[in-house]
Amino acid sequence: MNPLVELVGVSKGYGGVQALNGVSFSIARGAVHALVGENGAGKSTLVKILTGVVQPDEGGLLVEGEPQRIGSPQDAHRLGIVAMYQEPTVFPDLTVAENVFAGRHPRGRLHTVDWHAMRSGVAQLLEELGVDFGPDTPVRGLGVADRQLMEIAKALSSSARLLIMDEPTAALSPHEVDNLFVTVRRLRERGVAIVFISHRLEEVASLADTVTVLRDGRHVATRPAGRLPHGEIVRLMVGRSLDALFPKEEAEIGDVVLRAEGLASRGVFSDISFDLRRGEIVGLAGFVGSGRTEVARAIFGIDRLDAGRLWIDGRRFRPSSPRAALRRGLAYLPEDRLNQGLVQPMSVAANTSMAVLPELTPAGLLRPRRERALARRFMEELRIKATSPAQVVRSLSGGNQQKVVLSKWLAAEPRILILDEPTHGVDVGTKADVHRTISHLAAGGLTILLISSELLEILGMSDRVLVMREGRLAAELSRAEATEERIIQAAAGMQKAVA
Repeated sequence: MNPLVELVGVSKGYGGVQALNGVSFSIARGAVHALVGENGAGKSTLVKILTGVVQPDEGGLLVEGEPQRIGSPQDAHRLGIVAMYQEPTVFPDLTVAENVFAGRHPRGRLHTVDWHAMRSGVAQLLEELGVDFGPDTPVRGLGVADRQLMEIAKALSSSARLLIMDEPTAALSPHEVDNLFVTVRRLRERGVAIVFISHRLEEVASLADTVTVLRDGRHVATRPAGRLPHGEIVRLMVGRSLDALFPKEEAEIGDVVLRAEGLASRGVFSDISFDLRRGEIVGLAGFVGSGRTEVARAIFGIDRLDAGRLWIDGRRFRPSSPRAALRRGLAYLPEDRLNQGLVQPMSVAANTSMAVLPELTPAGLLRPRRERALARRFMEELRIKATSPAQVVRSLSGGNQQKVVLSKWLAAEPRILILDEPTHGVDVGTKADVHRTISHLAAGGLTILLISSELLEILGMSDRVLVMREGRLAAELSRAEATEERIIQAAAGMQKAVA
């Protein structure tokens, strides 16, 4: 039997950069085909070729054994090739149903929109996904995770034969991920082919039938998932063995640096109390919506605290603004790096210097040479891949953008650093670099509060783990006590975890 889609010698270049070089592999019907590789390996370019966004310079595609030129996304849709992306584009002032069927509303006899058919069709899709919002829900009121689930419903609403899922679980809770995987397996049983792109190798192992590895634009391997353990996938992706994905250095845990007592924000979180010590990495775990990010934003002075007290180095601290927090040695790397952490049209140097501009602008005049020197220092220390400090941040890969955000706050020389999803959406090699940096900073005496949805990251990097559930602290676990089972039990509200 012919494969559903076959790539034959596909190459694509952009200027002097070869994004894909002679890539050939096939995608079978009724199978989940994982596509893995570091940022810059060629995954995005390959998706754009499959969906008709760009055309290959050499090579081509076969669909059901027949050569096809996919000249546009409309051509791809007609062939049953549909993609859903990590950061969906939505119409916030329309309902969920209107977004799902945007541009292709079902029509009645008089060619008017068949609103009943549209709502009922979307309601059925949402029920399959196990979500708690309906077809008439305004999209503006949905969070990131719910918007991602709506994008999944949008992709499923078309008669897809090949569904490409680009980091579909990045913003989902474990329960939502489980619901998604059930849906994916149901689609596989119907004969739909799934291309699944994820940096989370545990998801690849759980879901994929076949794994294709790309490295530097070349096809490295396509093998059954059962024959590719994590270590081998990592080796194929980066061209070298990683001694550890979580290279944790030994750090001397010192005195209490930050103390929180009874923190509360009406309707968001309440009675949050904990200590952070010098040189300690404290993991803050919990499902999406548990209040982790909201606690961090309140401590940093972005959001309001309605009750509670904070101390830094034994002195009271009132988080009136991020500037006040920064003056007390507290920095915060936000989850949404693109909209909250970076000014994308500006250079690496300009972004790196933002938190320390007063030091670089004596008498109100910027010293460009000092700004460039600062950026070069962090480009070297954090291994930021950029042509120069003048390169625009928008043109960097996601992992390098994250490193620029980190360099901005490290330039301020904080004593306490809150990291909110610091490796969200970055590849395995970059993730190991970020972990190495975090560990080295803690070993040097920096106090770190690490918020992450990835349990392996929490377990691998934390000296102590705090677990949140529905706006409250549900458990505190030492490194020795912390396991995936205990954290999930605490996050789900099971009594056994708190005991």
